[in-house]
Amino acid sequence: MAFSAAPGYGSRMAKRHIHPLLKIALEIGPIGVFFLAYRWAPVEAGLSVEARQLQQILFSTEIFIPTILAALGLSWVLTRHLPRMAVITAVVVTVFGGLTLILRDDTFVKMKPTILYGIFAGILGFGLLRGQSYLRYLMDEILPMRREGWMKFTRRFVVFYILLGVLNEVVWRVYGTDTWVDFRTFALPVANILFVMAQIPLFQRYSLTGSEEDGTGDEAQPE
Repeated sequence: MAFSAAPGYGSRMAKRHIHPLLKIALEIGPIGVFFLAYRWAPVEAGLSVEARQLQQILFSTEIFIPTILAALGLSWVLTRHLPRMAVITAVVVTVFGGLTLILRDDTFVKMKPTILYGIFAGILGFGLLRGQSYLRYLMDEILPMRREGWMKFTRRFVVFYILLGVLNEVVWRVYGTDTWVDFRTFALPVANILFVMAQIPLFQRYSLTGSEEDGTGDEAQPE
């Protein structure tokens, strides 16, 4: 016996949209909380620099993990949708943050951005090998472009993520924990924003016309 859904049920379960500022707050807010927790962490007096930094990392990580999970949960409540990249990020943060707390070794949390960028670059690179742009599946609704534009954008993203991963390793291994926390909090988000802004000419060049979005125009240009 078949049952039909109640009127309006599909629309209630459909993806909802939230204010862009709230979306940004949910994405970068946990990083800001991590930074503040590190700076304001209660530490014992008389500790060496290394011991003080470890206590700060452990304290900020204890705050960061539930914060990013709470942000993910709030995103689900507000939108009934979880972005794949946000889910992957939360999983990596939980795993590597957990290892940091259990083993009392800040190497894991410092390597987390490198691992995360490596995962994203690997996934996108695998798609390119298959002749596909996985970014297109994630962003096509908000950024309609021809296939050639998506392929170029994805290749640039792979190179960019690899460079960020290498840069993260250099910073935490060479310049120390305090500098790395500043780099993680400010430099990496700004670098991502500047990278996307630098792609505006590409977006404009390969943007779809109205007829192409409706499927009535010409097919994507060959690469």
